[in-house]
Amino acid sequence: MRSMKAIALVAVIITAAILLQQGLFIVDQTQQALVIQLGDPQDKVYRPGLHFKIPFIQNVVYFDARILDYDARPAEALTSDLKTIVLDNYARWRIEDPLQFYRTMRTELNAQARLDAVIYSQIRAHVGRRTLTEVVAGQRTEIMDSVTARASEQMKEFGIGIVDVRIKRTDLPAENQRAIFDRMRAERERQATQYRSEGAEQSTKIRSGAEKERALILAEANKKAAVLRGEGDAGAARIYAEAFSKSPEFFAFQRGLEALRKSLSDNTRMVLTPDSPLLQPIR
Repeated sequence: MRSMKAIALVAVIITAAILLQQGLFIVDQTQQALVIQLGDPQDKVYRPGLHFKIPFIQNVVYFDARILDYDARPAEALTSDLKTIVLDNYARWRIEDPLQFYRTMRTELNAQARLDAVIYSQIRAHVGRRTLTEVVAGQRTEIMDSVTARASEQMKEFGIGIVDVRIKRTDLPAENQRAIFDRMRAERERQATQYRSEGAEQSTKIRSGAEKERALILAEANKKAAVLRGEGDAGAARIYAEAFSKSPEFFAFQRGLEALRKSLSDNTRMVLTPDSPLLQPIR
């Protein structure tokens, strides 16, 4: 009898433990939860703490209560000046209404897919109304604030609130980059050709100026040399004249010797008579 009571007590304890284990659940500080009864979510949202549910009939679905990050894939958009750019954006969002979120999205993966479609459509619409310069620098903050507000309004029906949307990077498509690089290269080559032409022109001017200055200097030097030679020759002639005027006989003798020296140079053979004028200086 006692053994039967002991077995019954143990069975009751085990059953109570199982029911207690199945009936209690804990919601963490970073979570919020819904109780699902036979596939139908209950209206109450469970916040952090210890809670109770009906064992085996109800189960718990947990959702993150923190701000979540979503990094979108880079996608192309067309600006109002018909320039194609590649936008790499990210979004921060949270589950504000877990019940509505469960009924419409069920999982975070589905929510991210929906976010991608909504945010990209809003970004494309806003970028399409502005020029490339405004998108890249001028009105970037204004665009992102407007995209955040519009996308958040659209995502409310899914129980999602968008905290922020931002563009991380803007790039040009690969074919546009190549075209821009080609234009930049052509522009640099044009500038290099221009600089070389200007350098050659300056070089020609400098050479021409140097040649002209050289010619002027040489002409002036030749002029001065000619004047100096003329003055020297005149001075020499005057000195010779003064010297010879003092002794005409010596001058005649000197002239004769000079003529004789020039005539008899380089083994020259001559036949002269005794009364030849060339022999007069030595007679």
